[in-house]
Amino acid sequence: MSDGTADIGVIGMGVMGANLALNMAEKGFKVAVQNRDPAKAFAVRDDNPELAANLVPAETLEAFVQSLKKPRIAVFMIPAGKPVDDEIERIRPLLEAGDVMVDAGNADFNDTVRHSREMEGTGLKFVGMGVSGGELGARHGPSMMVGGAKDVYPLLEPVLTRIAAQYQGTPCVAWLGPDGAGHFVKTIHNGIEYADMQMIAEIYGIMRDGLKLEPAKMAEVFRDWNTRELASYLIEITAVNLDETDPETGKPMVDVIVDEAGQKGTGRWAVIEAEKLGVGATTLEAAVAARGLSSRRSERADAAKLYDGVELGQAQFFADEAGLSELESALVTAKIIAYAQGYAAMAAASDENGWNLPLGTIAEIWRAGCIIRSHFLDDIAKAYDKGHTVVNILQSPDFVGRVAKGQSALRRVVAKASLGGIPVPALAAALAYFDDYRRERGTANLIQAQRDLFGAHTFRRFDKDGAVHHQWPAV
Repeated sequence: MSDGTADIGVIGMGVMGANLALNMAEKGFKVAVQNRDPAKAFAVRDDNPELAANLVPAETLEAFVQSLKKPRIAVFMIPAGKPVDDEIERIRPLLEAGDVMVDAGNADFNDTVRHSREMEGTGLKFVGMGVSGGELGARHGPSMMVGGAKDVYPLLEPVLTRIAAQYQGTPCVAWLGPDGAGHFVKTIHNGIEYADMQMIAEIYGIMRDGLKLEPAKMAEVFRDWNTRELASYLIEITAVNLDETDPETGKPMVDVIVDEAGQKGTGRWAVIEAEKLGVGATTLEAAVAARGLSSRRSERADAAKLYDGVELGQAQFFADEAGLSELESALVTAKIIAYAQGYAAMAAASDENGWNLPLGTIAEIWRAGCIIRSHFLDDIAKAYDKGHTVVNILQSPDFVGRVAKGQSALRRVVAKASLGGIPVPALAAALAYFDDYRRERGTANLIQAQRDLFGAHTFRRFDKDGAVHHQWPAV
């Protein structure tokens, strides 16, 4: 098969695939583009005449492969699951030893592990790459988390470092480990994203239903918060969301948007994997559950009528500077706890799978391009950079003082919201996790006693080694 002229190829000309291809073309790479509907591939070239010289649309998959330089690099930007399985089966017979397939979609890392194993001994290489940043990130610079054989990364690096987001001159891309490491990290990134967004929404709910603030006033508050410890992309866009006016009604845009949140599955995957690993990612779980409950809008409306007369406590919310400062401190503290849970899941998965994930590097490549980019990630990167083992972010000297100081604000905000009937599941989960994590003697001893009574599951004693079973009185 002849050697083509394109440096790299992208299969799948949806929003993400087209924008990633345009990003590559803009950086000077010749990019082959292909789609099941070939017209979409040609449209990407024709709609972008300034980059047309670097875009090579292909009518067929065979033509796409022939247009690539050897070793060929084919990037899949298609839906996870069966579509990726099908695409691999279509392209495999057309590739040669040394060629590389890159799944850059939001894949389940278990699928990536499976595909990597399927390629062993074939001469073909498989890479799982998480891409964060949405449409704008793909077009102008995403954060990318690469997994796969380490010796394959140098083939991708010249392209990826050029198209990645830059943080103070450093590209936000790195090889993180073998097989599914990159996609696992992207999954946890998305789980943290869910938690972050949910906690921001809960603070918005307190402002709206507790403080009775108008969206424009809330926008001012979030803009102010974005100048300090909470400085991040999500806080920045929250201010934009709250400041926007609907051109049709003249109302605040957030007031005309139906309160049902969508999800594509990565948040659920993060929770499932954390549970499998025995890591309590409770803020992530709360965020996923809240999205699920949000979709039951008509059911919630019926419940609102049934419980209309429920007596609530008197929540003392204050819309002055001190009250808003308390909300700010609570959100900062809960955010630290959410990240601690996400990082605990990554550390556990790294041990379980032998990935040796570079946790500090992960914080560094999340500092630009990705949805959860924030100044806060600098602190996490530094915590892992200081030479000591970080068992959990909540035990890092960089965060102990901040959480100890901020927990009282989080405690007051959760209590006030609960008294006022304002749901704050993620904030409350963060507080409960903190209280559980900092308690030397918990209550699981009673659970073990129960398990031993009804199932002879045994337990361990403080004063003896090994597992024992007690002969409990008959019930």
